[in-house]
Amino acid sequence: MLVYPSGVDVSSSALRSVSAHLRQHRRAIGSRWRRLNPGRQALLALRMGHTYAQLAAGFGIGTTTAYRYATEAVELLAALAPTLAEAIRVASTKAFVILDGTLLPIDRIAADRPFYSGKHKKHGMNLQVLTDPFGRLLWASPALPGAVHDVRAAREHGIVDALAAADITCWADKAYRGSGGNVRTPYWGRWETLSAGQKAVNRSHAKIGALVEQAMATLKAWRLLRRLRCSTTRITSLVQAVLALHLASSE
Repeated sequence: MLVYPSGVDVSSSALRSVSAHLRQHRRAIGSRWRRLNPGRQALLALRMGHTYAQLAAGFGIGTTTAYRYATEAVELLAALAPTLAEAIRVASTKAFVILDGTLLPIDRIAADRPFYSGKHKKHGMNLQVLTDPFGRLLWASPALPGAVHDVRAAREHGIVDALAAADITCWADKAYRGSGGNVRTPYWGRWETLSAGQKAVNRSHAKIGALVEQAMATLKAWRLLRRLRCSTTRITSLVQAVLALHLASSE
């Protein structure tokens, strides 16, 4: 177990991965001496679920320095996250992929209507996720305001067109009804009005779709993403950094 002054444990593999990237980055830019070495900076970045004031106090640095160090690490990791095109190339080797959306809760007031999700009854950012047949993360989309519906988000990100162009079968829930292309959704209608065959298909569809919850749990395991209090313009970078770190740690 590796700990920082408050005694919170972090993943050793994640710490090593971030440290290595920061060390390489410092060499590339010719960085001079800093208050924290790459390992300590990596540890600070991995504890971003805390406030910058708490991080600064824990590491014995100024709040501005803590912010700068954390932002540098996040941007560095975010640049390593796979693009949709790269994820599609990986997905083309799989039997199928699973598409689902989730809401990342944010700290907003009632007046911020673009961020309010009527489905979840809370403010947040819409995130689209692609996984392999085992529910392992392949790609996470840029974050959109929570009021954006899943099917609209999938179209705006170009997911539907990319899957169709690569001829990849995709399973998704009813929120993607009308997507077209290679996206397969359950039969629509009240349960009692569906035929026996349609009910059987929907049961199988639900079992496949449930696998995506593993990917969602992977994201929500990060305290930082459970309730975001930063600017909405930074959320995409944070998600991409988490994705890059997860993929690097799982290799």
